[in-house]
Amino acid sequence: MKTLEFHRDGAGDRVTVTCADREVSVHSHCGYCRHCAGVRVGRRTIPTPQRQALSGMGGSPNPDESLLNAAVMFNTLVRDGSAIECEDDAGKGFCSMYRR
Repeated sequence: MKTLEFHRDGAGDRVTVTCADREVSVHSHCGYCRHCAGVRVGRRTIPTPQRQALSGMGGSPNPDESLLNAAVMFNTLVRDGSAIECEDDAGKGFCSMYRR
């Protein structure tokens, strides 16, 4: 597992990390990547809400709402956090969590 430190722009709206030798947006890439294990907030690592929502989707009456709530929570964690915990030790880069 590796830690990818956040790079914030001057306004703080765009947050990127260096993934597979290129800069990618945390919001549009890491939040939907199979390798994303969590967000570092302070000294704690909080598991990725999207991963938790997908694992508990079997009994959910509204899976779309669960995924939307998970995305909002992820954005909140990124706002307060400092890094992504990434399981991509091989350096392959983005891999969608929604495809097999």
